[in-house]
Amino acid sequence: MKRIGLFGGTFDPPHNGHMHIARAFADELQLESVIFIPAGEPYHKQIKSNTTNTQRQDMVERIIAIDKRFSMSDCDLLRKGPTYTFDTVSRFRQVFPQAQIWWLVGMDSLLQLPAWYRYQSLLECTNLAIAARGNATIASVPAQLQLWLADALNKFKSQPDGNDGGRAFILKADYLPISSTCIRSHWPDGVRHDVPMAVAEYNDQQGLYQA
Repeated sequence: MKRIGLFGGTFDPPHNGHMHIARAFADELQLESVIFIPAGEPYHKQIKSNTTNTQRQDMVERIIAIDKRFSMSDCDLLRKGPTYTFDTVSRFRQVFPQAQIWWLVGMDSLLQLPAWYRYQSLLECTNLAIAARGNATIASVPAQLQLWLADALNKFKSQPDGNDGGRAFILKADYLPISSTCIRSHWPDGVRHDVPMAVAEYNDQQGLYQA
């Protein structure tokens, strides 16, 4: 069974924490590929940055070169207006109709999932890989998701194959407390250790995050 992983985010900048969890995503679920999807205008998250879409795309291109399993799609960048995860996933189900599609979500985002656009349809059409994030835990999952989560975790164990959705898997990888916001704020001080060298070099060439 061909498995494709989707990793959406602002990636402003992409950093070592993204690399760490993307590799765990690929390793633990034996994914054929992980597709990074830089955000366009996510309806639930306001992007506050002077970085252009082209610059974020350029940075992601540098990070995906590190692992042959990584690639990138600009589908959300090209879409006009607010972008919704359900629409993005639906598009990839059309592109890969025979594949098992997985969407990577942080535990903190999982707790907010009932507020997402068409979240119930999203849970039916894709599979969720849940990554540790901050202090959020499974015990904090909203009541309306608890039954779904139990069934979804069991479905992955009992029916690991299939191109349908409705599965869930909790990644074992540890959370790396690296924040794009902190990276941007400390960039003028010369702090570069939390991003891959290729990204750091590009940012300095472009004069990003200097003020």
